[in-house]
Amino acid sequence: MKMTNILSYDPEIYNAIKLEEKRQKEGLELIPSENYVSTAVLEALGSVLTNKYSEGYIGKRYYGGCENIDTVEKLAIDRLKQLFGAEHANVQPLSGAPANIAAYFSVLNPGDTILGMDLSHGGHLTHGHPVKTNHDGIIDLDNLESMAKEFKPKLILVGYSAYSREIDYKNIKAIADKVGALTMADIAHIAGLIAAGEMNNPVPLFDLVTSTTHKTLRGPRGGIIMCKSALARQVDKSVFPGFQGGPHENNIAAKAIAFKEALEPGFKDYARQIKTNAKIFETEFKNAGLNLMFGGTDNHLLLIDVTSKGLSGKEAQIALDKAGITCNFNMIPDDTRSPMDPSGIRLGTPAITTRGMKEEEMKTIASWIIACIENHKADEKLKAIKKNVEELCSKFPVPGIE
Repeated sequence: MKMTNILSYDPEIYNAIKLEEKRQKEGLELIPSENYVSTAVLEALGSVLTNKYSEGYIGKRYYGGCENIDTVEKLAIDRLKQLFGAEHANVQPLSGAPANIAAYFSVLNPGDTILGMDLSHGGHLTHGHPVKTNHDGIIDLDNLESMAKEFKPKLILVGYSAYSREIDYKNIKAIADKVGALTMADIAHIAGLIAAGEMNNPVPLFDLVTSTTHKTLRGPRGGIIMCKSALARQVDKSVFPGFQGGPHENNIAAKAIAFKEALEPGFKDYARQIKTNAKIFETEFKNAGLNLMFGGTDNHLLLIDVTSKGLSGKEAQIALDKAGITCNFNMIPDDTRSPMDPSGIRLGTPAITTRGMKEEEMKTIASWIIACIENHKADEKLKAIKKNVEELCSKFPVPGIE
C-alpha cells in the first residue's frame, strides 16, 4: 500500500479533524477533564513508536528490538516518581478506568468491600460504596469512620470527578488504619495541581494512587498507577498480563514529555493560575445568585445548580454550546432529576488557563455564562455571545494548532 497523507487519502477524516481544530480554536473549553497538550506531546503521539509492539516491562519484553522503548518507558517512570514522590510507578494503563480496575484487582478478591465517594456527591462511576459530604460540602469524616467500622472495607477509596474541595488524606488514612483497610486515591482530576504543590499529595501516605495523565496534568489521554514498593509486583502483574497486552509506547513517550513539562518551574505558575481563575468564577457566579455545590472550590472545577434560573443542567449545556462555550451537565448532591437531564452543570479552568487567560478574562467569560443561562431560549442572544467568544479566543491561541 502506498503511504500518503490524510488529506489525499481520506478527505472525510481530514475534514472532521479540521472542523475539530476550528471548534477548539474558536470556542471556550470549560469541561474540567479536558486540556490542550503541547506540540511536543502531539509529536510523540504521532511518532514511529506507535509501530512497535513491546509486551512486558523494561528488560523483560516478549519482543525483540525494544531497547529504545525501554529508554522511553524508564524516563516516563523516573519522571513520574520524581513528580509525586512515588515508590513505584506503572505508566502502561491505557486510561483512568482500566488503571482503577487494575489497581483493584491487584489487592482485592471478588466480594471484598470498597468504601468510596457517592456518585451524586462528586464521586466517579468506577468508585465504590457511597460516602457523602456534610452540609458544608466537605467529606463527612465522621460518616466515613462510622461506615468503615460498620462495613469493614478491604479498601477505602477517595477521589472524585465533580467534587471541588480539598481532601484530608491524613485523617482518611488514620480511619483506614483503625479498621485495617488499604487506602487508594484516584487523583485523575487534580494530579497537575498536586504535582505543582497546590493541593495535598496522597502518594506518600496511601497504598495505591491512580490517575489519568490529561486533565490538569496536561498530558496525553492515558492512565498511571503509583503504589508502595510492597505492592509493585502485584500491581504490575495486574496491568500486564492481567488486563492489557502491548502498551502504547507512543502514548508513554507523550506521558514522559508531559511529566517533564510538569517538573518545570512554570508549571507551578500554571497550576496556581488554574485555582485563581476558578476562584474568580466562584465569586462571579455567587454574585449572580447561582447555587454552588460544596460551597465553592479549592481546585479547578465548579459544580453549579442551575434550576433556580428555570432550566435543567442539560438545557444549560445546550445553550452554552450555542454560544461556543463547552461544559457538561452533571448531577448535584441528592439530585432529584435524572442523570441524563440533571440539575447541574460542571465546568473548570484548566484548558482556558493553558491558553493564557487570567482574571479579567474569567470575569468576562463568567458574565457570558450567566447571560446564556438567563437567556437560554433566546437564540439571537446566544449567537451574539458566540461572536464575542470567537473574538476573545482569537487572542489566545491553542497550543499545537496553527
